[in-house]
Amino acid sequence: MFDQFKTLTGLRELHPEFGPFGITVCRGTLTRVEEAFQGYFRRIKAGQKPGYPRFRSASRWDSLSWCGVSGWKLEESSHRLYLQGIGHVKANLHRPLRGSPKTLTVRRRGRHLEATLFCADVAKAELAPTGKSIGIDLGVGALAATSEGTLHPNPRYRRQFAPGLALAQRKRSLHRRGSHRYRKATAEMARLREKEANRRRDGLYKLSRRLVVENDLIVHEDLKTSNMSRSAKGTVENPGYNVAAKSGLNDAIMDSSWAMLIIMISYKAEEAGRGVAAVNPRYTSQRCSDCGHIAAENRVKEKFACVSCGHSEHADINAARNVLKAGLAQGGNEARLGNAEPVSR
Repeated sequence: MFDQFKTLTGLRELHPEFGPFGITVCRGTLTRVEEAFQGYFRRIKAGQKPGYPRFRSASRWDSLSWCGVSGWKLEESSHRLYLQGIGHVKANLHRPLRGSPKTLTVRRRGRHLEATLFCADVAKAELAPTGKSIGIDLGVGALAATSEGTLHPNPRYRRQFAPGLALAQRKRSLHRRGSHRYRKATAEMARLREKEANRRRDGLYKLSRRLVVENDLIVHEDLKTSNMSRSAKGTVENPGYNVAAKSGLNDAIMDSSWAMLIIMISYKAEEAGRGVAAVNPRYTSQRCSDCGHIAAENRVKEKFACVSCGHSEHADINAARNVLKAGLAQGGNEARLGNAEPVSR
């Protein structure tokens, strides 16, 4: 990669159109190509599906990266972002800049541009301890159930936007590919998808922040969402079964974005000095949180009724209490008290 960096010094002579933009942005592109091929060879060694890096056309290439602090400058007081070769661009800052800026990525989001700054030496904003621990059970009916007995509903944004997106797709199918109206209809579809993603992220940001602020320790299930949402079609020789039902479940899992919620909880907790523990989800939905009896008959859909002691409550809340107990048993209590590192971050 560094040998390729050296070749960029003569780029202006071969391609004068790159001169006004500098070579820093070109270094960012080469770095991303290097990371893509490193991931490709890593997956080959691990025996996974390699996924060779593919070429992205101009319509799919939606971001540029500046590796380093040259070629751009953020002026916080005047809310301006300077980009070499482009000039000053108005910037709406979401929060004050903290730490030392290292890299910048500018991404196209529909009709707007989004700039992401990566900073180093960012001081942690640790919160005062609350003395509380909580377990959460992630699901499709309720996005998250807590051990305190709270159910956070699943908004199901994909279902909300599906009619409008289907209408936009039908309208685009009436136009010739590459025409002005086709591109306009494509932009409308992108706007709807962006709106759906923004609402989903906003809800997850608020939920994760609330959990981190109110609790010293958050225990969640160690879910492998990529495995759980794998297709059930199978092959021609070994076809799958219940393919339609599994496809609907996969769609609901991806719409809930469990992995994104766990990631948000983890990095917010690290910044706030909170503890996060991941536990094995096995039998958490079949075990009674009162007596510990495990039986498949304990749970019937959303209702949990222990066949041994008669304990009854919402099935997801019962599972969340089992998740919390498992997290405390494997060392989460010490992490909450600050005497040990959290089980996972």
